[in-house]
Amino acid sequence: MKSTIKHSMNSKVWAMLILLSILWGGSFFFVGVAVNDLPPLTIVTLRVGIAAFTLWGIAMMISLRPPKSLKVWASFLGMGLLNNVIPFALIVWGQTQIASGLASILNSATPIFTVVVAGILLPDERPTPLKLIGVVLGFVGVAVMIGVPALGNESNLLAQFAIVGAAISYAFAGVYGRRFKSLGVNPVITAAGQVTASTLILLPIALFVDGSIDADNTSMNTWMAIVGLAVASTAIAYVLYFRILELAGATNVLLVTLLVPISAVLLGSLFLNESLEMIHILGIVLIAFGLSAIDGRLWHRTKSALAKSMTN
Repeated sequence: MKSTIKHSMNSKVWAMLILLSILWGGSFFFVGVAVNDLPPLTIVTLRVGIAAFTLWGIAMMISLRPPKSLKVWASFLGMGLLNNVIPFALIVWGQTQIASGLASILNSATPIFTVVVAGILLPDERPTPLKLIGVVLGFVGVAVMIGVPALGNESNLLAQFAIVGAAISYAFAGVYGRRFKSLGVNPVITAAGQVTASTLILLPIALFVDGSIDADNTSMNTWMAIVGLAVASTAIAYVLYFRILELAGATNVLLVTLLVPISAVLLGSLFLNESLEMIHILGIVLIAFGLSAIDGRLWHRTKSALAKSMTN
């Protein structure tokens, strides 16, 4: 069965993309609380493990059952590796060596790699000049908003390459995930299968590296943050991710990495009393221009209107 993807996103898909960016942007809050008591790999494993239980619970409530096909489960394993295990591990290690601002800038390059990977591997997602311009504008906007000074005084190239490697892994995951539409797998089951496979891979690694959890010295705030991270920023977020991927394709779904910094900055200004400065607004404007170019509709309408006015 040939899958049909609408690469020009409608208002419903844009709304889902913005909600996804808020959920993933909110993960910074939860992680910021959890790292006070728990090591990184343990946090990641709890995140995907609790998300797996949550998603299978949702699946059962709406009468969905786990697939029996080995081909589907092999695909879950591949998606878990590309979308969780590899990038999470690279980002966690990278952020122990470099500043989070620089890591965020490098990670926001994901759509650039996705345009390239999807253009090579997916015949129906060949990049247009306008889309390439939009991706570059968006990336510049993220760099400006997070702060160009964050690029200074950083010399650990290996850690920077680790974050770039995570972005490339996300790009391949977006392309790889397109297969679930042709396999006829519901987005809830796809999300559940992915985080289940990730949990099975990460659990023995976390136990070996971090050891067991010291529950007596883990605060209630940390557990609440872990639950928020797992349920909102992972379980619900990945249902949205796979639904957008199904509707709009790999390149469009990973535009969320350009929107996440906006969500993080706005949430910080609203709930953490962090200042919203002109540099943030400039970055948001550049990202908005980039996203409108990638979507294309407004630019094509403007071009048509200008051409019409010139002929009259």
